[in-house]
Amino acid sequence: MDVLSLIGLVVGIAAILAGQYFEGGHITALLNGPALFIVVGGTFGAVMVQTPLRSFLRGFRISVWVFFPPRIGLHNSIDKLISWSKIARKDGLLGLENIEDTEQEPFARKGLQLLIDGSEPSAIRDILHVEIDARERHDLQAARVFESMGGYSPTIGIIAAVLGLIQVMGNLTDPDRLGQGIAIAFVATIYGVGLANLVFLPIANKLKSHISNYSHYYEMITEGLVQIAEGENPRNIEVRLNGYLRAPY
Repeated sequence: MDVLSLIGLVVGIAAILAGQYFEGGHITALLNGPALFIVVGGTFGAVMVQTPLRSFLRGFRISVWVFFPPRIGLHNSIDKLISWSKIARKDGLLGLENIEDTEQEPFARKGLQLLIDGSEPSAIRDILHVEIDARERHDLQAARVFESMGGYSPTIGIIAAVLGLIQVMGNLTDPDRLGQGIAIAFVATIYGVGLANLVFLPIANKLKSHISNYSHYYEMITEGLVQIAEGENPRNIEVRLNGYLRAPY
């Protein structure tokens, strides 16, 4: 679990609530159901209009990466690639056929198939890079779902605030409804800006970071497979791939 994401969310919300308390206000004053409904509903509606269904659903599926990031085993993958290079050097590329049947990573299995079929190193690199680019574009489009929410929610908050002020202007002689309208106006603005900067935009940026790490991981696998196809010495392959370990994960 990504504890830093959880701590950051808690600290951000706690800072706002503590500030409200220390200023002498009541925390319950920040609770307003209609304002939250307008901001969240309006934001989701706007994003649904602009986003393809596949990307919209993908965005929420990968949102769990914020707290439960995918495990990318660079060290294990490097060890596998080195062992594959030793097998290929000893028994030829056809010696990897048994490995292909047991490999769980679809991307690596596709690369193994290309190796066993005798594809040229340049062809292997080009084919796998096309898949890397396609995956990255698809996932980035999914991450932009939350980026778009971060852009829309402050504006929807302003719309909700204007609705509250309209209610205020129409009920100047009714103190009870006057207070409710003012509350919706100001609290809705807080919801819109707060959700954008504490939830939606941080989620989008965290997802982009994990997507970049995935692309880096696939590039490492591609490089290892290409080196095997070129008949490179396993020791040289290991030295080359160890350079990928410097990336933060």
